[in-house]
Amino acid sequence: MARLCAGIPTCGAIIRRQGLARIEGRCLCGAIRYKSDSAPVLTAVCHCTHCQRQTGTAFSVLVAVPRGSIQMEGSDPHVYFDVGESGQPVLRKFCAQCGSPIYSEVAATPQLDWIKAGTLDDTSWLQPQVHIWCDSAQPWVHMDESVARVPRNPPME
Repeated sequence: MARLCAGIPTCGAIIRRQGLARIEGRCLCGAIRYKSDSAPVLTAVCHCTHCQRQTGTAFSVLVAVPRGSIQMEGSDPHVYFDVGESGQPVLRKFCAQCGSPIYSEVAATPQLDWIKAGTLDDTSWLQPQVHIWCDSAQPWVHMDESVARVPRNPPME
């Protein structure tokens, strides 16, 4: 985990200051709800082309939580089996009824699940700590100069 946050000076600090004890969210139609009692590890903005296609826009805002900490309620999410640049699987979980992406399990980060921040019930605390896959960011997207940027995946050792 320490390597994942290498070069990201505020990694986890903002969330710890918020005292966030639980996060909750749902899909657009409400068929899937989730919660996690674990504090988020990181917030990131991903500009990879796969996130662009999945969201239908320029990037995806993600909240990383410890793997297995998400408790699902309601319908079971459907899974789209994707492959990341590492050649490893990315399981993209989404609602079959409304199509909302909920979270992803990324084999390259086996300690984390990546929640799609737009599904959170409360987004007031979100403050991205890093932009990843900036090499494929849309040229018209302006990034805050004070937020760390990584050309591709952050270091994962």
